[in-house]
Amino acid sequence: MVGLVQQPIRIGMIGYQFMGKAHSHAYRDLPFYFDTPLKPELKVIAGRNEAAVKEAQARYGFESYETDWRKLIEREDVDVIDIVTPNHTHLEIALAAIEAGKHLIIEKPLSMNAADAKRMYQATKKSGVKHMICHNYRFAPAIQFAKQLIDQGKIGRVFHYRANYLQDFIIDPDFPLVWRLKKDIAGSGALGDLGAHSLDLARFLNGEISELTSTMETFIKERPLGDMTGGLSAKGSSDQMGEVTVDDAVAVIARFENGALGTFEATRFANGNRNKNKFEINGDKGSIRWDMEDMNNLELYLHDDEAGEQGFRLINCTEEVHPYAGAYWPAGHIIGYEHTFINLMHEFLQGIAEDYQPKPDFEDGLRNQLLLEAIEQSAKERAWVKVERV
Repeated sequence: MVGLVQQPIRIGMIGYQFMGKAHSHAYRDLPFYFDTPLKPELKVIAGRNEAAVKEAQARYGFESYETDWRKLIEREDVDVIDIVTPNHTHLEIALAAIEAGKHLIIEKPLSMNAADAKRMYQATKKSGVKHMICHNYRFAPAIQFAKQLIDQGKIGRVFHYRANYLQDFIIDPDFPLVWRLKKDIAGSGALGDLGAHSLDLARFLNGEISELTSTMETFIKERPLGDMTGGLSAKGSSDQMGEVTVDDAVAVIARFENGALGTFEATRFANGNRNKNKFEINGDKGSIRWDMEDMNNLELYLHDDEAGEQGFRLINCTEEVHPYAGAYWPAGHIIGYEHTFINLMHEFLQGIAEDYQPKPDFEDGLRNQLLLEAIEQSAKERAWVKVERV
């Protein structure tokens, strides 16, 4: 769109580690790939550790920093609050941002529990601010194309939805007791960290889940104390041990409202799997498969193919006809993990510019939280649980 006049939109980010890096990169690269009425300006970043947040400010390209997130929200030169802090802080920060009339985007899961998620969602409904939850995997071109195929009826009536999210980064018993392994900070373990993504994709692609049953396990009960150091790396800080209070793995059987059966597995104890976020959907006309570790490719099977020609075809979702792909490189020139965030931020800013509510939003975050809560309840009661409706 030659000659597009872009207006600045000023970003205030609270938090600065793994997701802070991903979000900052997306804001910086967004205007390079997309013509959008709003151009992100990295105005201010906040964190409690002054030395660390000052370093993040310089590295990520923010104009300034704060050591108190409340001061950031109070600033008049900030239009958007981006929350990338540990889960237990989301409620207080989000409610303050909404009260201040700021648009906001938040890392998943939305909150520590469904009650808090409801408060956050209801607050956004009253305020009218635009809001998103960062389920970035929705924004891989292959996922968006899969959604198109399903909505067009290409695979017909869905019978099965099966998903696995497998990692292995805490399989070493000497991996320290970082915040992700503490229930009072993280809310849950593999369930909220990994399973939340699988559940969101399932809702996006196949609709709502009506009831489920589950089991959860913590394999290593105690770990040496320690801290996150960047990405998913960590280091121990003492010989003292602490209790792991979240799940290491979870398995779920579910029923969808459309009649399909679902199975979900999330674990951080699957040796050899670094980030194996995958699913397969089986319908009466065909099937679809996807794996995050091969994120540009979508596998499609069509039952009506000629005998002898049937089989999964590999679709490299980098053609201009594939969602978002036309903004990047020529066909076959693949994109990566970081581009899912760029695509998501594009949707967020378009929603603000064109005055519509972008998705996934806090309603999606609430629905996801209700699923997480039902899974925990089922594992505790060893019973089927109906998922609460919004």
